[in-house]
Amino acid sequence: MPDSQPQPPPWPSNPSGSSGQPEQAVVLLCGARLTDGRTVDVRLGGGRIEAVGTAGSLTTGPPRPGVSRVDLSGYLLLPAPAEPHAHGDTALSAEHPGPVSYAPEDVQRRATEAALLQLGHGATAARAHVRVGGVQGLGALGAVLQARRSLRGLAELTTVAMPRLLTGAAGAEGLAMLRDAVKMGASVVGGCPDTDPDPTGYVEAVLEVASEHGCPVDLHTDATDPARLSRLAAMAGGLRPGVTVGPCAGLARLPAAAASRLAEQLAAAGVTVVCLPQGGCGTADRRGAAPVRLLRAAGVRVAAGSGALRDVANPVGRGDPLEAAYLLASAHGMRPEDAYEAVSSAARQALGLPEVRVEAGFPAELLAVRGDHLPGALSLAYSRIVVHRGRVVARTSAVREYCNSAVAAELGLPRQGRGELS
Repeated sequence: MPDSQPQPPPWPSNPSGSSGQPEQAVVLLCGARLTDGRTVDVRLGGGRIEAVGTAGSLTTGPPRPGVSRVDLSGYLLLPAPAEPHAHGDTALSAEHPGPVSYAPEDVQRRATEAALLQLGHGATAARAHVRVGGVQGLGALGAVLQARRSLRGLAELTTVAMPRLLTGAAGAEGLAMLRDAVKMGASVVGGCPDTDPDPTGYVEAVLEVASEHGCPVDLHTDATDPARLSRLAAMAGGLRPGVTVGPCAGLARLPAAAASRLAEQLAAAGVTVVCLPQGGCGTADRRGAAPVRLLRAAGVRVAAGSGALRDVANPVGRGDPLEAAYLLASAHGMRPEDAYEAVSSAARQALGLPEVRVEAGFPAELLAVRGDHLPGALSLAYSRIVVHRGRVVARTSAVREYCNSAVAAELGLPRQGRGELS
């Protein structure tokens, strides 16, 4: 719903100066609405939710030093979303003519700006898939890791190392590069087996490196070959800390019986599927999205990501988790609650992050959206306040105005303006 207050909530006081509010400071979120209809106060401290009480119960008395209050009247408070499928090395490159620059300073700038854009949308954690090997070597990965360090305290950015080839003589360099990438700081190993002459061998190589280093696996595949996906599920079954595949749009083009069998295999293997309802990325077919309802019915954990963010694969990509949830609900028939779960709790699980609930004891990773219920928030998610590690780290305020007309006055339409609209 559009804003109706004359001013957004004030930015919390900053007792620690320009470096930001310390994690141990106390923040009180006042008058927030929860999805169950309750209006509550929430106290944050030490990066966690300390208490949740009825509205007014935690905010009685005069303000105390070191305690910041944020008025969330008119906002819906939710667990923060996470971005499980970003491409920080190519993000925001569509506006620049010619080939994408992989100069480290350009990659670092794009990756940092992309992460901040996604943070403004509410994603306090993101997984960036980064190409390694070839002309760029490990330069792009180093730049994204530098962006990760610069974002510490604002957002969590993890990286997936993606070599192009891993089999045969041509793949020997890629395999060595993949191992070097893990030593350098990549926390996930992955890539696109569909582009290798031996896709099965590619998956085997990735799983071997993952087993050596105890890393999660995240693989790009369009899943157009049922036998290949079946083998992947068989090889990945039981691997810890886990295997993620996506965007798997090809599953939607298979006969229903074949897709159902594959979904059951993925569920039995504990493989997570990350779909991209906003469109594909540079290494995947952009047509359609994975059959999310079929996968969920089979017991597959389904998370949703944004994919390309204004690069050649999708020059208008927004990188907005709430838009992904909106598309799951509007185009794929998911309940709004399930759609939001795909971009929040399921996405966090795919990234190996702890669960978040608006309850005492859980991490203070939160998103406040203007609105009073989830369907409305997914429809018109204009104004947002983002909390990471217990402090407000981003805020977006939107204003909707109507001209001073009789019909607007009769209907009581919200209007905030500093002057008359012509």
